[in-house]
Amino acid sequence: MLTVTKDLILPTAITGSYPRPLWFDMSLNGRSFKSALGESLFREQYMDAVAAIINAQEAAGLDIVTDGDSRFDLAVGGKSWFFYPIERLGGIEGARDTSQGWMRRGLRPGQILWEVQEAYQPAVVKGKLTRGPWEYAALWQFAQRLTDKPVKFGAICAPILSSMLWNEYYEDDKAMILDLCDIMNAELRELVAAGCPLIQLEEPPHHSRALLPTTTEADLAFMTEAFNRQTDGIDAEIWVHTCWGNPNQQRTYWETPSYERAMPHLLQLRADVITFECASSDGQDLHLFGKYKTDKKIGIGVVNHCNTVVEPPEYVAGLIRRALEFIPPERLVITTDCGFGREGLSRRIAYYKCVSIVEGTNIVRKELGLPEVRVRASDPKLWFAGGAR
Repeated sequence: MLTVTKDLILPTAITGSYPRPLWFDMSLNGRSFKSALGESLFREQYMDAVAAIINAQEAAGLDIVTDGDSRFDLAVGGKSWFFYPIERLGGIEGARDTSQGWMRRGLRPGQILWEVQEAYQPAVVKGKLTRGPWEYAALWQFAQRLTDKPVKFGAICAPILSSMLWNEYYEDDKAMILDLCDIMNAELRELVAAGCPLIQLEEPPHHSRALLPTTTEADLAFMTEAFNRQTDGIDAEIWVHTCWGNPNQQRTYWETPSYERAMPHLLQLRADVITFECASSDGQDLHLFGKYKTDKKIGIGVVNHCNTVVEPPEYVAGLIRRALEFIPPERLVITTDCGFGREGLSRRIAYYKCVSIVEGTNIVRKELGLPEVRVRASDPKLWFAGGAR
């Protein structure tokens, strides 16, 4: 159900995560978020960090902001994306080593992705999975009180979360995934009841699994069924984020793959907006939106999270123009390829990528006769360095 972007043309946002301020050095370490807020130092650091991250997005002129995924601990390769929910599930006991690998085959010592994979220790499922203190509603409320702009709340989706669980309880992984989906659905219902208007579920496994010759159409259909089970009865605008991986700002695939095989299945997800990584491939799959018809809104990544060079606004505008050849402006959303992470990119770089997103979108807005959005970061009256006269 479109709510936030219903009447917005070319709205801008980032995927979610944002580099941590260097002074934010405390962690939840498995604690409940609400109980951790009773610790004065954690509360002050967390509130100041979220406020700083939201302020940066507002100064850049983004229409929709996030809390930077600040609940996640500073862990190797974005590990907390998986383990924030896993650490708070019932039915989990211990961990297994990563000898079988989870990221991709062919990794070896001496490669950064090997080290990242080594840092992940899949949790062992010993009993029926039960809901724990994820507290998504409280996390969203804490961020939304800091801004009048809509705060998008993002979370890993249940089907991909299962890839970091070692099943020693369920008859098969499908049964485990469906239980996870029911847990997620209950959490999202509570989030909506708190007033959250926009929820993003991240990384359905369709596109990565579709690259494997062993993945059948029935496998992809099950992933769709499972994903849609999470969003059943969720009365909010739902975004789906897809990308090709972001461990420690590294490219999981050196050559960016195509979404083509997965596209028909992704478009069947019960969601209002689906986002696709486009900047890393220089828009190689944009033509697919002319081939596969949908009434959903489509989000395109126009800056690359794995590249420390800030894309010029003209490059952003060029990608948007090419997308408009296949997607009408009222159905196009402008975003990032993936999150900016917490350890692999500096805040300054992330900030200017946000600025470039809006400045590039403003170029196209002007060409279409649409109102431009003020970018406070670009106001020459607010800068004192030489040349800004």
